[in-house]
Amino acid sequence: MKGILGRKLGMTQVFGENGKLIPVTAIEVLPNTVLQVKTLETDGYQALQLGAQDKRENLVNKPEAGHFKKANSAPKRFVKEIRNMEGFAQGSEILPEDIFSAGQFVDVTGTSKGKGFQGSIVRHNYARGPMGHGSGYHRGVGSMGAIINRIFKSKKMPGHMGHAQRTIQNLEVVLVDNQQNLMLIKGSIPGPKNQFIVIKENAKGRTNNQAAKLVNRTSKPEVEEKA
Repeated sequence: MKGILGRKLGMTQVFGENGKLIPVTAIEVLPNTVLQVKTLETDGYQALQLGAQDKRENLVNKPEAGHFKKANSAPKRFVKEIRNMEGFAQGSEILPEDIFSAGQFVDVTGTSKGKGFQGSIVRHNYARGPMGHGSGYHRGVGSMGAIINRIFKSKKMPGHMGHAQRTIQNLEVVLVDNQQNLMLIKGSIPGPKNQFIVIKENAKGRTNNQAAKLVNRTSKPEVEEKA
């Protein structure tokens, strides 16, 4: 399963030649460097370790610096392994067009936005109690379960919400542009702006769509001259 690392820029919209509006997420996909090739013989599984976006050398310790030096690469800010990926040598660079094309379906993994500490109504969609002055219950947790001097595991209670790894499957690639290091993916993806994400081939094997023909916004429409 092939994949690539990117950074979420935000959402926008593009238009197809048929006039249909397509909501898309813009993703910056800088050339990914293969930092390490893992094989069945040496590591027990197949994987490629990829790195994206350079960072200063004074931000890495000596073991990390030695690891990047083996691949003849500058230190990378985002490093991730992708299992069962092969076909690229250590130190080589991977561009988005080497793996993906418009019309292809992909799975995107990122870290969702953190919401901080939230109550049971926001976190688990509980119903609140009556809001009258005589009610002794408004926005509480509710019943704690059977009276056995303990609370069952997995009881839905207030706590930290968000900031968890999430994957959205079957998202369509609208545009792949190597010159601008840009990918447009239809729909929304997890995480805030500037969040690092992983884009992989569709795990469910969904067949590709025909690539949508987009309106070229750089060219000016032809205007007929009045006689």
